[in-house]
Amino acid sequence: MVNRPLRHRARVLVTAALAALTLTLTGPPSAASASPPTLNRVDAAAGWLARQAVDGERFEVTFDGVAYPDQGLTLDAVFAFAAAKVADTTAANAVSWLAQPAVLTGYIGDGTEAYAGATAKLALGAQVRGLNPTAFGGVDLLTRLNGLLTPSGRYSDRSAFGDYSNAFTQSFAVLALDRAGGAPPAAVTFLAASRCADGGFPLLFGKATCVSDVDATAMAVQALLAADRPLVAASAAQWLVSVQNSDGSFSANGVPNANSTGLAAQALSAAGRSLPWLRARQHLISLQVNCTGASANHGAIAYTSGGFDANTAARATAQAVPGMAATGYATLSASGAQLTAPVLACAPW
Repeated sequence: MVNRPLRHRARVLVTAALAALTLTLTGPPSAASASPPTLNRVDAAAGWLARQAVDGERFEVTFDGVAYPDQGLTLDAVFAFAAAKVADTTAANAVSWLAQPAVLTGYIGDGTEAYAGATAKLALGAQVRGLNPTAFGGVDLLTRLNGLLTPSGRYSDRSAFGDYSNAFTQSFAVLALDRAGGAPPAAVTFLAASRCADGGFPLLFGKATCVSDVDATAMAVQALLAADRPLVAASAAQWLVSVQNSDGSFSANGVPNANSTGLAAQALSAAGRSLPWLRARQHLISLQVNCTGASANHGAIAYTSGGFDANTAARATAQAVPGMAATGYATLSASGAQLTAPVLACAPW
């Protein structure tokens, strides 16, 4: 995945600015400061990520020198903490922040404005945290999501900005609703039918030419396995294997990167493709800042082999950790996670 927020830039700027005007940015102290040493690479990556949370509760994105709250990246971090089973205090703080009215509305819309992908992703985040998605911040996320189901089976935005729903939207919706008793058959069929001739899945629906995308395919594999469509999922997993680079990485727009590799690793693990998953995991580990780098960055996952970049490392690490941990979205749970945020052990304990 290209290392950027998934939502449309204009929407982020408008809604995040509204949220920023009403938020008090003085959150509680974070338990991320409690950093026991660890040799576990997954734990170290998630621990580093927790220490990057602003006020111990959220992540931000910067446009034109201005920082805005980034709900999508914050959710990616929540998923990473659950996959690694660490930093549970930071994850709980993050979910509490996401449930604040201004933050929530800025992300999923106010009901008149309604963003299907954000709603589905947040519903899944609530489920991963063991919370009720029908009463999150006073909103029934599942009812809101089902209200965005079109007759074709596609989940679409209802927005003055236009419809920016895509394969991530559809996959997150299927995953969240499957956990809640089952996704509508029409939604599952729509996702399965969007497959390209080579077995992969496109990011955008309805294009004249179907172009398979690593990130979209990784999401679709996980959603279709959850919805009991194993044959279509297996074909898509095979396509992923066919485009894996010789070093185990996966590319987006021709660039091997941690985000796409992490998502693909999740899908390969869920599909039982152990050897390709292991190769992807090893590549992710090769991108991890080890004990020769700056101590503040130990454990972080770089976006590319070019080295650590503070502008991309948080998103890269958040999306790499579940793949490294071999934990897919369908089974992800925060149950049993420890409170603390480990740091990579670089000296005798």
